Amino acid sequence: MKKFVIPEKYRSSIIGSVKEWRKSKDPRKQDFSPTYLDLGPLEVVLPRHFGFCYGVENAIEISYKAIEENPGKRIFLLSQMIHNPAVNDDLESRGIQFIMDTEGHQFIGWDEITSDDVVIIPAFGTTLEIEQILKDKGVETKRYNTTCPFVEKVWKRSSEIGGKGYTNIIHGKHKHEETRATFSHSAAHSASVIVRDIKEAERLAEYMKGNKGREEFEKEFAGKYSAGFDPSKDLKKVGVVNQTTMLATETQEIADYFKKLVVSLYGDDAFADTRDTLCYATNDNQDATLGALNSDADLALVIGGYNSSNTSQLVTILSEKMPVYFIKDAEEIVSENSIFHFVYADQKRIEATDWLPKKDKVKIVITSGASCPDPVVEAVVRKVQGFFPNANNIENVLEELIGVE
Repeated sequence: MKKFVIPEKYRSSIIGSVKEWRKSKDPRKQDFSPTYLDLGPLEVVLPRHFGFCYGVENAIEISYKAIEENPGKRIFLLSQMIHNPAVNDDLESRGIQFIMDTEGHQFIGWDEITSDDVVIIPAFGTTLEIEQILKDKGVETKRYNTTCPFVEKVWKRSSEIGGKGYTNIIHGKHKHEETRATFSHSAAHSASVIVRDIKEAERLAEYMKGNKGREEFEKEFAGKYSAGFDPSKDLKKVGVVNQTTMLATETQEIADYFKKLVVSLYGDDAFADTRDTLCYATNDNQDATLGALNSDADLALVIGGYNSSNTSQLVTILSEKMPVYFIKDAEEIVSENSIFHFVYADQKRIEATDWLPKKDKVKIVITSGASCPDPVVEAVVRKVQGFFPNANNIENVLEELIGVE
């Protein structure tokens, strides 16, 4: 795996040491059990995988390189580089301007962008329409295109099955940058439609069965289907691809559901196998989070940007067995009695009181999304450790742990 050159501010000696130790013991990633840091009255449970993935580190490396290589030039990002406020705020402080927000609403008009400007394409990729706008303006986009290779893999697969006459059903959030980009690339080759979850998949199935007509479809799936989509014709041969940050098990559930249905209606050739579009990093983080479910933890702290889809999936997984607080950084932890956290389903930041159990030994799962820097995780660990005056020194605990084979 390539080693990326990213600013030291995104590295943590504590978290990095744990990750390197686990990697050296399990290079083939067969062991998804968590790491336990026993600090005495506090035990921290770190899942096997969390934090920056390949695509995120690639995007950060390219973005900072763009800054270094273009002194005096105006540098723009199409939207947020990744869904993490610390990274985006730092890029903005270095002069990078955002052209639009995460849902595509523009801050800067296209008429203000010139061929002399540097435009960075974020890790989520972008639509063919925006690529054409930049091309028409003479803006060079390949050099600083940070699109995650696993997102591009989804585009390639959707193109392949679309070329064979299959409709692409995209499992994703239709306003998310990545899903908008994937939809654009998919729609260029085939009929395409977006479903958010299994419930929406079941509603789409009613059109597949012929129980509902085109007029109802256009209302129910407004903004989620390609031009000229005809449910009476375009749902007879389908494949499922996904926004790479969605819950992998949910994508598989949707694919299995459509496969069973369309094969029963139209035969074995009616479904295209697309399992290989699931992102390895998303899978690893989710599998590792599942591995932490049996830790008997009192609660979990999940760290990441509040608009981060992949981080929200970790919250969903852990919520099966314990209270979970979705926080963006250590500053959300006010005291041992007060914490501000984000409820993703309601899109609301709220305060919780008495969140930290009052007991002799507290066990907490601490993890983060793929766009969260390790130092942010370390800061949370240290903030929580501060509520336990008699806690063991974390450096000593780590040295003893890593030194014992």
